[in-house]
Amino acid sequence: MAKKAARGKVASKKRKYSRSAGSDVENEMRRYKKGTAKSGRGGKGGKVKSRKQAIAIGLSKARKKGKKVPKKSSR
Repeated sequence: MAKKAARGKVASKKRKYSRSAGSDVENEMRRYKKGTAKSGRGGKGGKVKSRKQAIAIGLSKARKKGKKVPKKSSR
């Protein structure tokens, strides 16, 4: 669903997240559903209790690997 630009050309939509970053989140969600996802450093933390937490962990892992992910918002 790309919008038409000037002179009849179709404008391409730029990705916010890379495909590989999405796969990192998918892997973390899979671990969360299995019940093996841990929060904190070195697996010493407790279980991940929410979907949002699992997604955030997946995105931060993607960031550490240097994949295309927007910067963390500072509220």
